[in-house]
Amino acid sequence: MVTPRPPRGVTLLELIAVLAILAILAGLAMPSFTGFSANMRVRSVASDLHASLSRARSEAIKRNAEVTLAPASLGRWQDGWRIPDPSGGTQVLDAHPAVPKATVSGPDRVTFLPNGRIKGTSLPSFDIFVTGASAHRCIRVDLGGRPNQSSTSC
Repeated sequence: MVTPRPPRGVTLLELIAVLAILAILAGLAMPSFTGFSANMRVRSVASDLHASLSRARSEAIKRNAEVTLAPASLGRWQDGWRIPDPSGGTQVLDAHPAVPKATVSGPDRVTFLPNGRIKGTSLPSFDIFVTGASAHRCIRVDLGGRPNQSSTSC
């Protein structure tokens, strides 16, 4: 006589219960993940802009010429930014693409002198905010032309 083996695997009812629990947990985690993602985007945009400011300053010192960092479209930093070649022509030393769902407010342009300082009398600052984020980021350029980043609004 053959003894029957016990059933193996998972029943459909057990599978549905596990999927329901996972759906509830995912629903609870989604709002905090959205906020986390937006805050990371703010940090990323601020780091990219900080790096571009540092690069423009470095190029001005290296080339012993005025170098400008400007938005891709007039007054709209969230559309991206670029560093045109100071020797003229259509060359671009650096370009950053548009930043979706972001608001970046700042000056019309930032020009660095050959000694690394800022051209003009006012010190530039940038306020960065992304839709869905709980915090702003601020980048200020000091008297020596060095950019500094803080986790507050300007």
